[in-house]
Amino acid sequence: MAADTHRSHAAELAGRISENIKKVIVGNDQTIELMLCALIAKGHVLLEDVPGTGKTVTAKSLARSLKCSYTRIQFTPDLLPGDVTGLSVYNAKEGNFVFNPGPVFTNILLADEINRATPRTQSSLLECMEERQVTTDGQTRPLSEPFLVIATQNPVETQGTFPLPEAQLDRFLMRLKPGYPDTKGALEILERFVRNNPLEEISEVAAGEDIVAAQNAVPEIHVSEAVMNYIVAICERTRTLAQVQLGASPRAMLALMRASQALAMIRGRSYVTPDEVKILAKPVLAHRMVVRGMYSKEGLQEQAVDEALSGVSAPTEVVEE
Repeated sequence: MAADTHRSHAAELAGRISENIKKVIVGNDQTIELMLCALIAKGHVLLEDVPGTGKTVTAKSLARSLKCSYTRIQFTPDLLPGDVTGLSVYNAKEGNFVFNPGPVFTNILLADEINRATPRTQSSLLECMEERQVTTDGQTRPLSEPFLVIATQNPVETQGTFPLPEAQLDRFLMRLKPGYPDTKGALEILERFVRNNPLEEISEVAAGEDIVAAQNAVPEIHVSEAVMNYIVAICERTRTLAQVQLGASPRAMLALMRASQALAMIRGRSYVTPDEVKILAKPVLAHRMVVRGMYSKEGLQEQAVDEALSGVSAPTEVVEE
């Protein structure tokens, strides 16, 4: 009974936040749903697309929908690790060093244009994103819960940028590409913004405690043996493809399962189906793979995941619990 209550609350919570974000964002319903899925799964999101497709606005809309602290960092080549995590400053009056927390000590962190920072600064997020803590001067300080990093980057521009290394990419649960709106959506955007900015008008519709409760309930979502075998088969298939140099790792496999549980829960179900796995395969696996020629042509990673999916038969029956 408790599991049913948690599931219904999570579905209602996700619906409430989603409708609030849609007051600003037009035509990206799946992106919104998957961002909420990542939040509930305790993951982080990389929004990758050309400028002007609403990456930053989408992140801000989610942040403003939650009664949580929010911080934005504009990543630049001169940004230092201490500018992200914080650093100790000498207090002459007291005769000791005092730690000044950096912007990472928040609930929602927007890392705008993350690939403009140097690898040294990018690496300052590794511990924060994976272990939800910051270690400086030999002391470890935990971060607040919930903690979500939403990073943006432009995949086309290369001048003055530093590509994210595989270790950094692996810290993101999903990579999402909002894309351009269709004609109808473009007209709706103009109509919505012609007189005012709806981003300034949306209100908080959920508290941080609600998000944490939903996160804690995700492991209760049942994953049948058939679906587990399906997830394993997809990940193993990516490692056998001729064009793939580095396939999906065990951590990627675990991420796919956890994200599938979160998506099933916000859709109001107590068990995972192959449909959740298929929907999440590309957002969760593609950016973690290394494919030959990927640096000269876009979309090769997604094509490899599609090929892996087509080479594995989905289970036709899923045991409900």
